[in-house]
Amino acid sequence: MAGPAARSPTKLMALQLLLWHSAFWTGQEAVPLDPASSLPVPQSFVLKCLEQVRKIQAQGSVLQEKLTGCLSQLQSGLFLYQGLLQALAGISPELSPTVDMLQLDVANFATTVWQQMEDLGVAPAVQPTHGTMPTFTSAFQRRAVGVLVASRLQRLLELVYRVLRHLAEP
Repeated sequence: MAGPAARSPTKLMALQLLLWHSAFWTGQEAVPLDPASSLPVPQSFVLKCLEQVRKIQAQGSVLQEKLTGCLSQLQSGLFLYQGLLQALAGISPELSPTVDMLQLDVANFATTVWQQMEDLGVAPAVQPTHGTMPTFTSAFQRRAVGVLVASRLQRLLELVYRVLRHLAEP
């Protein structure tokens, strides 16, 4: 059963996010029936409802796992790029201010993602720390790595932007 949503990863993720949100809706707005005035409910109906609840809960769990994985990967990627940009410090006098600003922006974005993970209760116990970052000894190495880092960071951010835009659509 491969419908249109199954063919589009971003639409699937949006659908999964909707299901995840629905799974956490507690039904606080529902009005309970008075047991004395309630109508008899067939056992088959109750069983079907229970099965639907189980399916929704399972889908919600799968969605939460995927969302957690997605946020973790995004945060890890941003953290990596933050370290690489830090290693590029002093790339050249004319580019240093831009690299510094980009590093700050990436760090802020990584912090925002981490805070969202904490709010959702899916953040690891401790934030990751930078391991040993490479050192680029020659101007050529710094510029070559700078081009690669900027290119790949741009592709990552474009992908994140498209996913977030898609999720924001009604």
